Amino acid sequence: MKRFSTKMLCRAGIVAALYAALTLPLGSLAFGALGFQIRPAEALTVLPLFYAEAIPALYVGCLLANLVTGTLWDVGLGALCSLVAALGTFFAGRIIKNTPAKLVVGGLFPVLVNAFGIPAVLILSGFAYAGYWVMFAGLALTQSVWVFALGVPLYFGVAALRKKGVSAFCDNRTGKPLDRPAPPRDAKV
Repeated sequence: MKRFSTKMLCRAGIVAALYAALTLPLGSLAFGALGFQIRPAEALTVLPLFYAEAIPALYVGCLLANLVTGTLWDVGLGALCSLVAALGTFFAGRIIKNTPAKLVVGGLFPVLVNAFGIPAVLILSGFAYAGYWVMFAGLALTQSVWVFALGVPLYFGVAALRKKGVSAFCDNRTGKPLDRPAPPRDAKV
């Protein structure tokens, strides 16, 4: 198993903190009645297409944000939905090479996993204000907005920074752009 580098751990911490910081100030709007959640942090769910460390980061960020609700079901199972969605997005990014298809399939995981899972969590915790399918529709709609309307520009922004070789966004140690191979060590530049 590949170990996380210091850069990867820092990046994971930043993603987790961003998720919580983008969710907590919205208070009850982030947990929404009838399944309509104002949670722009869900745009971060595209990051597993680039980084494996985004998987535990999204789980921890969601766990921290859900602690506000105070319900055991939402803290545990809501964060578990984020973990499952992040794993699906990660594997979609590894299997699919076509960027539009990767974005669509990778984005469907957070939309569908949360749309199917969160209404069940709300029903189990006694916070269901509507029927399962009404909450499913509300979550599918709002998740789609956050994942695709905000997540797709985020994806292209990160891709552009990686292509430019911005070190914080690259996986290599040198920070050189990823589309050009590094010159051999003994070559004169």
